[in-house]
Amino acid sequence: MNETPLLRVTGLSRYYGERVGCRDIDFDLWPGEVMGIVGESGSGKTTLLDCLSGRRPPSAGRVEFTLRDGSQVDLFAMPEPRRRLLMRTDWGIVHQNPRDGLRMGVSAGANVGERLMAVGRRNYRQIRGAAAAWLEKVEIEAGRIDDQPTTYSGGMLQRLQIARTLVSGPRLVFMDEPTGGLDVSVQARLLDLLRGLVTDLGLAAVVVTHDLAVVRLLAHRLMVMRRGEVVEAGLTDQVLDDPHHPYTQLLVSSILQT
Repeated sequence: MNETPLLRVTGLSRYYGERVGCRDIDFDLWPGEVMGIVGESGSGKTTLLDCLSGRRPPSAGRVEFTLRDGSQVDLFAMPEPRRRLLMRTDWGIVHQNPRDGLRMGVSAGANVGERLMAVGRRNYRQIRGAAAAWLEKVEIEAGRIDDQPTTYSGGMLQRLQIARTLVSGPRLVFMDEPTGGLDVSVQARLLDLLRGLVTDLGLAAVVVTHDLAVVRLLAHRLMVMRRGEVVEAGLTDQVLDDPHHPYTQLLVSSILQT
C-alpha cells in the first residue's frame, strides 16, 4: 500500500493585511481521493484553493506534492518554470466560469489539442484523434470538434473545459464550483459525468463548492470552513448526516429547509 499522500498541506495560511483568508490548514490527500471544501461566501475556501493550486502564494505553511517517481516537492520552493510544467502535466483546474479555462477564439478541438501540445505532443493526426475521443467522453458530438466555443451552451462549455483539463492525464484536479451557474438539470448531468470520470481515471481532486449536494455525490472526505478556518472535517456522509459543529449544523439544516 502506498503510504505517501499525493498532496500534503501543513500549516497553510494566507493573510490580507490583518484579514484572514485561511489559517493553519492541515490535511493529506491520497491518490484517487476526492476532498470537498464547503462554506459560505467569505469562508476562505477559494483562497485555500488558490494557494493549493499555486495561483496565490501562502503567507505561511507548505504544500508538498508527490511526483510520479515518488519524490516530494514543495510547491512554492520550486522554480517557476518547473511549477508551470507541473500544472500542465500532473495538475488540472476546472474553473467555475469555463471561459476562464478555455480559449474562446479557437475551435473546440484546438482547445483540447493545445493541452497535448503543451506537454510535447506534435503529431497532428494523433492530437486530433485524442481531442475527438475526449469530446465523446464528455458527451460532445464529434461533429462539433471544429466549432467555436462561442457556439456552445453553458453546460457544453463546462464539459469542453473538463476535456481540455483531463486530456493530458493529470493525477490531481482542482475544481472551483464546477456546477455553479448551471441549470439544475444540467448540473445533475455534469455531476454524473464528473463522478464517472473521477472514478474511471482514478483521479485525486479538491472540490470547492457551496453546494452540499455536489460534495455528497463527489467527495470522499469533507472540510467545512468558516472565517478562514476548518471547523469540522471527516468522511463526507458522517459530516453531513451527523454534523457536530454548530456552523455545520446550520449549513445542513438550511439545505433541508429549502
